[in-house]
Amino acid sequence: QVQLVESGGGLVQAGGSLRLSCTASGRTFSIYVMGWFRQAPGKEREFVAAITWSGSNPYYADSVKGRFTISSDNANNTVYLQMNSLKPEDTAVYFCATTSLRSGTYYYTAVGAYDYWGQGTQVTVSS
Repeated sequence: QVQLVESGGGLVQAGGSLRLSCTASGRTFSIYVMGWFRQAPGKEREFVAAITWSGSNPYYADSVKGRFTISSDNANNTVYLQMNSLKPEDTAVYFCATTSLRSGTYYYTAVGAYDYWGQGTQVTVSS
């Protein structure tokens, strides 16, 4: 199994920045892709960004492209999500997830593609 712990959430004003971290432990050798998702109250969980564990092929949802950056630090078993120019509509609980499956890029935008999930970290952007 893989255990994931997110951190870095908080309250920020619109236009501000936050950096989320997701640290993996356990069977990390099985990880192929790490993803970030978010879920706002009353809404479905949605894809934000994904990257291979080796740090290649970052992929973003259109809603965050150009504002968010995903990166991987294998030495510390951690994936980061740098969030800039935050908007009130970015407010949500953010989750990281892992999968060992290899497929096309679009596959990793689906919640069902992932095997393990963290507990989530709250991000609140005030207007």
